Amino acid sequence: MTRRNLIGSIVAAAAVTPMRVYARSTTHAGIIGAARQALARHGHAASTRDLVGVADFSSASSDARFHIVDVVGGTLSSFLVAHGRGSDPSHKGWVERFSNETGSSATSDGVYLTASEYEGKHGRSMRLKGLDRTNCNAEVRAVVVHGAWYVSPQMLRDHGKLGRSEGCLAFSEADLPRVLERLGPGRLITAGKF
Repeated sequence: MTRRNLIGSIVAAAAVTPMRVYARSTTHAGIIGAARQALARHGHAASTRDLVGVADFSSASSDARFHIVDVVGGTLSSFLVAHGRGSDPSHKGWVERFSNETGSSATSDGVYLTASEYEGKHGRSMRLKGLDRTNCNAEVRAVVVHGAWYVSPQMLRDHGKLGRSEGCLAFSEADLPRVLERLGPGRLITAGKF
């Protein structure tokens, strides 16, 4: 089975069970490595280092490409996540570019620190602080974690890809509570192409 078919099977299964937990394997070694690299570079900023979020934008938006990594146990919980419309102007479902510029509506790569939760225009949300020069404008740009109607298995069935955010990490409204509860404030999220 090819990697793409395997991931497609995972997404199809997510329609029934949105969160999946996977044991350590060579397929996930890059994701686990990205989590450990984020901790090596910015672990001093995190108050809790047991879990790290990894947004792997080398995959299409139809893939469960946001992973909560248990760095001790080496397991992943994987979720659908949208990228910014400025990163995918033609809406093909793939990140073409990252940007940290205000007004770009693009996703930024780099390591983020999770901060406080709040109720905003998208409901329950969590602030992010960019720790790298490639995402240091996250707070000014209001790049946050939130739920969105355009992130769901139904959207994939109807369109074959997710909708796009304004640069935020947007999750399905069904998955958002689990993502927020598992990450909480004071943990790292790393975004990029791994």
